[in-house]
Amino acid sequence: MSMTSARRLARWWRAVRALVASAVLMMTVGALPGYASASSSTTSVRFPIQIAIVVPCANGGAGDIVVLSGTLHDVFHITVDSRGGLHLTTHDNPQGVRGVGLASGTRYRGTGVTRSGINVGRVGSPFTLTFVNNFRIIGQGPGNNFLVHDNFHVTVNANGAVTALVDNFTIDCK
Repeated sequence: MSMTSARRLARWWRAVRALVASAVLMMTVGALPGYASASSSTTSVRFPIQIAIVVPCANGGAGDIVVLSGTLHDVFHITVDSRGGLHLTTHDNPQGVRGVGLASGTRYRGTGVTRSGINVGRVGSPFTLTFVNNFRIIGQGPGNNFLVHDNFHVTVNANGAVTALVDNFTIDCK
């Protein structure tokens, strides 16, 4: 997988997570009482996943397509504060995710954790989004582990200006 493809994959996952978080936020906000006091809700969801990933360092450096399947566990926590601000945190991790390289037959495990946080005040208030993703595809033996790290943060002030932006993305084969 090229650096560009890996970045696209990470950004795609970030966009999917933002859409899921937004949907959970909208569903939960409708169920929460007014702004007189703080309210919070936590939801835990598990769902099956299947994904094919190109691991460029696998198969002696020739690369391999690894098809992974298992369960993704997501926890969403939302708080509406007494001033109407919304605070959403998400945490997800693969559970029992395993796969096999199609060319090599090498067994792999998918591990990692993704965390994100969104803080939104009332209209005209600051906004922050933080996203940290560590995704690892761990193979048997040396030299075929694929590690993806993505760290993204943005802060937008009450005037709508971006005051902080961090976008660090790395992939590594070990």
